[in-house]
Amino acid sequence: MIEENVILVNERDEPIGLMPKMEAHEKAVLHRAFSVFVLNSKNEIMLQQRAHHKYHSPLLWTNTCCSHQREGETNIQAGSRRLFEEMGFKTELKELFHFIYKAPFDNGLTEHELDHVMIGYYNDAPNINTEEVEDWKWMPIEAVKSDIQNNPDLYTIWFKIIFDEFYHFLEEHTL
Repeated sequence: MIEENVILVNERDEPIGLMPKMEAHEKAVLHRAFSVFVLNSKNEIMLQQRAHHKYHSPLLWTNTCCSHQREGETNIQAGSRRLFEEMGFKTELKELFHFIYKAPFDNGLTEHELDHVMIGYYNDAPNINTEEVEDWKWMPIEAVKSDIQNNPDLYTIWFKIIFDEFYHFLEEHTL
């Protein structure tokens, strides 16, 4: 299997090159990424538990899906593609905001991403890809916020940053 490239960017989100994903994580180079949040009509977020064999953050709970854009792909196209690949459904997505974060992991890798956060709405159960996703659940926004405070080690770093710093964006976009 050919390793995917990530899009290297500057702090203004301007592309400056491509690099294999693992190399970018080894060198902590800033690259473009996205995080999708799917909510239902009860204002619950669809969370996924990352697959047990992921090279970082295995079995941690996080937003509905996340990944990296491919060259020539818009943020929305990338989010829609990955949502279907990981969770097995399609829904319209809207980009809310983006932010930069840097997070080193115990395995020597570092996420340094300009993360585009998107939201969509869906009311049914997903058809998860077990190569990517261990489990999933619906959880009320307030309960997620509380559980992150009480059990921070159960969640991915980017998910905690989004909830800590950008919680109001999710509240404002509930149905």
